[in-house]
Amino acid sequence: MDNTQIRHIFFDLDHTLWDFERNSAATFELLFEMHKLPLDLKEFLDIYVPANKVYWKLYREGKIGKEQLRYARLSEVFTKCNFKASDRLIREMADGYIEHLSSFTHVFDHTHHVLEYLSKNYPLHILTNGFAEIQSKKLQGAGLADFFDLVINAEDVGYKKPDPQIFSIATSRLGTLPNEVILIGDDLEADIIGARNSGWNAIHFDKEGEYSHNHCPIVNCLSEIKKYL
Repeated sequence: MDNTQIRHIFFDLDHTLWDFERNSAATFELLFEMHKLPLDLKEFLDIYVPANKVYWKLYREGKIGKEQLRYARLSEVFTKCNFKASDRLIREMADGYIEHLSSFTHVFDHTHHVLEYLSKNYPLHILTNGFAEIQSKKLQGAGLADFFDLVINAEDVGYKKPDPQIFSIATSRLGTLPNEVILIGDDLEADIIGARNSGWNAIHFDKEGEYSHNHCPIVNCLSEIKKYL
């Protein structure tokens, strides 16, 4: 990767800067207390986390809508936990999850330090598939909003990563070329392959060390980004 050509840096938000799993777990802990659910939270989360990834992939591919995503992932998890949840409970949990999720503000180690470092030399932006109504609240709550000039949300522009259209929209809005842009994200398909197929540079944030590929540099800690930019 030739960093001399980079003019703009985009970050994914969830799972890259904003610690989605940690904040999600805290949200469910709150909801379990509010609804007095007689379930083991850890067992619930062990089922929910992979199920949520499956439903997000379906949503990203346009096979389900937002409301179906919110409802079906919870319905499936309650069923697998052998808990008979009413339709009302599922909908209240789904609404409560969206309402409270952005109130938790955990970010990954070195997030603020790396953003401060990069912002001295590059304009920083966000490119996210997350729901528009809460992404801005996450950025504000976690003290990240002021770092970013442009926030492009898939829900607002009508295309989700890895669709080349969302990458094209981003470069058009900046008036720059694809090879002058880099995306830093966690999702191999949506972020990394999506960016590379669109002519962008990329850095893969792989916190758990799950991946090995030649698409782009891989970092396990955000502080390692400084080696490349």
